[in-house]
Amino acid sequence: MPVRLLFVLLVSLSLTLGGCASKPAPSVAPVVVPQSTWRQVDRDIAAASMAATGQARTYAQDSMERWMDLVYQRTESEFIPWFSSFWTRKWLSMKVGWYRLSSDGKREETVNRLAAYLQEEYDDQVLKPVARQLDPDDIMEQTTRMYIQQLDERLQVIPQRFGVPADQFAQHLQKIPAIELPPPGQRASLFQVLKADPLEELPAYASLMGRIRNAPNGAGAWATDDGLSTITHETSDQLETELATSGAASVVTSFMGRVAGPVLSLGFTGIGAMLHEEGRHDREATLRKSLNQAFDEEWLELMRNPETGVMAGVIHLSGQVEGSLRRTATLPIQFEPLPRVVPLPDN
Repeated sequence: MPVRLLFVLLVSLSLTLGGCASKPAPSVAPVVVPQSTWRQVDRDIAAASMAATGQARTYAQDSMERWMDLVYQRTESEFIPWFSSFWTRKWLSMKVGWYRLSSDGKREETVNRLAAYLQEEYDDQVLKPVARQLDPDDIMEQTTRMYIQQLDERLQVIPQRFGVPADQFAQHLQKIPAIELPPPGQRASLFQVLKADPLEELPAYASLMGRIRNAPNGAGAWATDDGLSTITHETSDQLETELATSGAASVVTSFMGRVAGPVLSLGFTGIGAMLHEEGRHDREATLRKSLNQAFDEEWLELMRNPETGVMAGVIHLSGQVEGSLRRTATLPIQFEPLPRVVPLPDN
């Protein structure tokens, strides 16, 4: 074959191959997900949210039980012995006398000031030390994170289950609200909450946590809640009455303007100490009973309050997610069943 002919053939072949290579690849039609499938997806997202809420609630309850155990222990070992001691009683007598002088004898003002003092003491002796180990505010935030983590794990299997492309599923999550705070608050979609890393840098999440933490009756403000406040007011009222009827307040008042020195004689102090010890056990039992009742009430409040309790973050997120999806009562069987209370048989 002549060289010229061979050259022509090679050129023709290369042009032919080049033309084939330059042809655009056949386009792939996007996957069209029917609305019926999206409804099933939404149902499973809602089910995942409910399951994650159940896990978070279990975590919160276990953590709050540990916190309450620490509060009980510290109250028993520190506050009750301090409060019921003879010398604390004398110190409180001095404070009642001083409060009386500065309030012109107004009983209500005296009781309120002594109650505030007792609350400060309880905070310093019990709640602050316990908070260095475990704190309801921290439990609230960790519970919220637990919900987000559990929800994320459950959502990852949904696209494959229904044959939904990952990008379309991500766009779908962008349309589902997770955080919606009142003006001038913040908003965040479910996709944003799940993908935020670190989570605390998501403005809407930071606003939600700050709103719960700084609530007037939030978990961090337990020392001023009604339960403990009632006890301190009742105790201070009782002390004021005791001191008024015993004449101790007048003794304190008579010495209030003098320089430092013994307020009572050693003999009177010794007799008073013995009399005090005789009734100390009963006073401690009464205080312990009142405190335990307040603990139980406050524990329930911290678990149940949807605005300020340890589940407040979860309740906000799950409420937004599930509310927007209009979840149905029938849940898919793929998810674990929610915890339920089984009634005990009658004896």
